[in-house]
Amino acid sequence: IKEDANRLLKITGELLNMTQVESGNIQLSILPNDPKEILLYAVNATKTQAEQKHITLKITSPDTIPHVLADNEKTAWVLINLLSNAIRYSYENSTIQLAISSGDDNVTISVKDTGQGIASQYKDKIFNRYFRVPGTKKEGTGLGLAISKEFIEAQGGSISVDSEFGSGSTFTIGLLVVSG
Repeated sequence: IKEDANRLLKITGELLNMTQVESGNIQLSILPNDPKEILLYAVNATKTQAEQKHITLKITSPDTIPHVLADNEKTAWVLINLLSNAIRYSYENSTIQLAISSGDDNVTISVKDTGQGIASQYKDKIFNRYFRVPGTKKEGTGLGLAISKEFIEAQGGSISVDSEFGSGSTFTIGLLVVSG
């Protein structure tokens, strides 16, 4: 019952988020934020899910990282979605690599899983609403990545995937650095 309730809550949340996206009325509160804190929040939110599959979440980050202009809540939602997907598609007893790095005007956060990866013909479609890779056995609505793309791009950021079928996927978000 608890699992079904959580699944329904997740779907309802995705539909509400999609409504914001479709109406062009995404409510953003863009403020300077510490990207490492946002990532740690997402890691904490998915820790139990990872532990159930004996998956280790390994974070690589420089000692200091610049603050980013981001909506803390929406960015955390995106990272939780990316991490949940990575856990869902990774094999048991594996490690998911999380990395933060900074460039001149942006900070990137990447989530690298050990799943089967995405075949090249689907890479351009996975951010489309309701798209699910044909033949996948994992459940989902096909909305998570579409919402993630909308949330990140609405903040002036970017989201991309690098994947090779048979050797996992790396999803990367880029957020603008607070200029000072």
